[in-house]
Amino acid sequence: MALFSEDHTLETFRRGRVEVICGSMFSGKTEELIRRLKRANFAKQKVEIFKPSMDVRYSDNEVVSHDKSMINSTPVDSSSSILLLASDVDVVGIDEAQFFDKGLVEVCNELANGGIRVIVAGLDMDYQGKPFGPIPHLCAIADEVSKVHAICVKCGQLALFSHRTVLCDKQVLLGETERYEPLCRKCFLKALDKQSQLKET
Repeated sequence: MALFSEDHTLETFRRGRVEVICGSMFSGKTEELIRRLKRANFAKQKVEIFKPSMDVRYSDNEVVSHDKSMINSTPVDSSSSILLLASDVDVVGIDEAQFFDKGLVEVCNELANGGIRVIVAGLDMDYQGKPFGPIPHLCAIADEVSKVHAICVKCGQLALFSHRTVLCDKQVLLGETERYEPLCRKCFLKALDKQSQLKET
């Protein structure tokens, strides 16, 4: 069954709404965000894409997925900057939303209430499996939530956790496969238990 966001009327008519794409690392969140934004571009809509300025893993001024799909974006330091820069647009895309402040929820609501389609992508849980940043609140107010999954590198089941493979207690630690791996619930709990034992020794 097609997602509601796949209805072509969403690309051809101005309709305020909030769409959230969430899941673990390596699950295709950014790839799906880019796909939807490119469809909006093809439908002749005016699109603006934003990402947190701290995220420079692949590019300073582009949103880039793990499979190297990319689209131009504007780096911003706070959610309030998005409101200032998103005037006279039809669609707003926001990547790595977990790194933004909690004001992002109200920003997305305000944009959607003004008739703008807002598409947000981000991690719903941090490396400990706890709710991450504004994403859980965005899921609550969203018109549509798409939870995507990676594949567990240990057993091949669907993965929903982003396990940090290096010892660091900071919630925010930028990295890719050298620092994180996608795990299913069972393998994630095993990995946490193993790390806990290492810390005690």
